[in-house]
Amino acid sequence: MVLSASAAWWFLIVAIPVGLWVAYTDLSRMKITNAAVMTLFAGYVVLGFVALPLETYLWGYVHLIVVLLIGIGLNAVGAVGAGDAKFAAAAAPMVATGDIAPLLYLFSLCLLGGWAIHRIARLTPLRRLAPDWASWTSGRRFPMGLPLAMTLIAYLGLVIYRGH
Repeated sequence: MVLSASAAWWFLIVAIPVGLWVAYTDLSRMKITNAAVMTLFAGYVVLGFVALPLETYLWGYVHLIVVLLIGIGLNAVGAVGAGDAKFAAAAAPMVATGDIAPLLYLFSLCLLGGWAIHRIARLTPLRRLAPDWASWTSGRRFPMGLPLAMTLIAYLGLVIYRGH
């Protein structure tokens, strides 16, 4: 499966607002809501049908199931939160199978960058901009919604860039 630049544009319609929503709620409440996950999934259901060939569209549901099963396993051993697993599963159909390796590389960059920015902001006066955020006091836990959302949006942007 190859994701076209035009399909990536369609997916960005939902990925940007949901990504911002997920990043905000995970930073502020350490929670990725089911409503956000379902909105991203609904975006794929509707926009994927318009943007993708039928066979590719249907294979996207296989991506969702595989990533959801992996996420459930990781959640069961305490490696990721349930919201993180559900968000990753809802985003999976928007990712081409041939792009899994670059996506993981991009995710590692977003994870390291998001972690560094969050930890630095937590220790500086920037924290005063949002003093009540749960992620400031969550100890070793980190709001993975931030790098997951960054990864999805950056990936779709790179697909668009690659297509031009």
